Amino acid sequence: MTREMERHPDIIRMRERYEIAAANPAVQIADGLTLLAGLFLALSPWIVGFTGISSLTVNNLVTGIAVALLALGFSSAFGRTYGIAWTAPLIGVWTIVAPWLIRGEADTTTTIYTNVIVGAIITILGLVTLGMGARRR
Repeated sequence: MTREMERHPDIIRMRERYEIAAANPAVQIADGLTLLAGLFLALSPWIVGFTGISSLTVNNLVTGIAVALLALGFSSAFGRTYGIAWTAPLIGVWTIVAPWLIRGEADTTTTIYTNVIVGAIITILGLVTLGMGARRR
């Protein structure tokens, strides 16, 4: 059943459309910047200096790695990972609100600025990736 489904003309056309969208330079730039934003988010507690707030440190590490892995998936197999493209903007929004919602004293000026800026970047880039995949030829 799976082999027959993979050879279905609609599936083949859909994957071709996603591959064309992934070849767009704007999408490639967005994927690269999303990867960099995810890596920065993962390393931000050590770069910016708020490793003393362990709950936010773990949150940023995990969400940053997730964003970086999503970006790698988008850049290498967009036709197969497009279905989860909506998660990148969602993670970006979570990153923005995390300093206020995570337990402890996570809402310092440094953590708020870092998470809001990086979260906004991830949200915007995720929406670009999502929009380019949904765009018709």
